[in-house]
Amino acid sequence: MPEGYWVSVYRTISDPEKLAAYNKLAGLAVRPMGGRTLVRGGRVVAHDAGIAERTVLVEFDSFEQAVAARESAAYQEALVALADGVERDFRIVEGID
Repeated sequence: MPEGYWVSVYRTISDPEKLAAYNKLAGLAVRPMGGRTLVRGGRVVAHDAGIAERTVLVEFDSFEQAVAARESAAYQEALVALADGVERDFRIVEGID
């Protein structure tokens, strides 16, 4: 079964305090669902229409786990804390087998 991934690319961070609150809650939501953060921040080289801003990559054992984690009550709480503190492109993608 292919893995599932959360891919987030932040276009802008307008409220670092909201992002910090989200990070704390999101971690508490993701880990019990089997998520493993592979990339969070760090160096970025962007090409084409890419944005060299914060990038996050979280791996799950399956695409279904990744979707369930996003829909969980704990993650919804994290999203409330984040509110309008950032503008980001968030995707859930299926890996290849």
